[in-house]
Amino acid sequence: MPLAAPPAAPSDAALLTRFAAGDRTALDDLFRRYRSVAYRVAYRLLGREADALDAVQDGFVNALKHLDRFGGRSSFKTWLLRVVCNAALDIGRQRKRAERVSQAPRDAAPDRFGPDDRAPADAGLVRADLRRMIDEALARLPEPQRETFVLHVEGDLTYREVADALGISIGTVMSRLFYARQKLKDLLAHCHQP
Repeated sequence: MPLAAPPAAPSDAALLTRFAAGDRTALDDLFRRYRSVAYRVAYRLLGREADALDAVQDGFVNALKHLDRFGGRSSFKTWLLRVVCNAALDIGRQRKRAERVSQAPRDAAPDRFGPDDRAPADAGLVRADLRRMIDEALARLPEPQRETFVLHVEGDLTYREVADALGISIGTVMSRLFYARQKLKDLLAHCHQP
């Protein structure tokens, strides 16, 4: 007798409908679904674990407070990552980082919320050095390029989703990503020269 397939996870829309009907556990499900990606985005923008955790918390609180502003023009994930991104940028400004969050991250890699489909960041000394160099280079990008790059790469958003999240055109997304990649390539090339 064949085993029945496990039930599919409810969609974001279904969870939001359940929440609107008074089911508070639906928000827990949404939090569990997006906390890891939200943390990675906040961490890459801020470079410190404590700040990233604060940004995720502030972002989720702000999203909950302003859930009525989610109009469904984009996916819930896109909208939520924008809220978390704004919270991270606010925290960065509040903490008055000396060089617009340009210091190298001092904390562990952003896998705090458990495993996902990515390889562990501390898989070896060489890999840890590479991650540190990438983090330092990323921190040196201008804020709009870093934000766009992080949402696309760490947030796993499409060009359209990044454009929706930031309120910019796809052309601007493409331009920012092009210049971010070029600058990262130049910065990382200098890291390997003696």
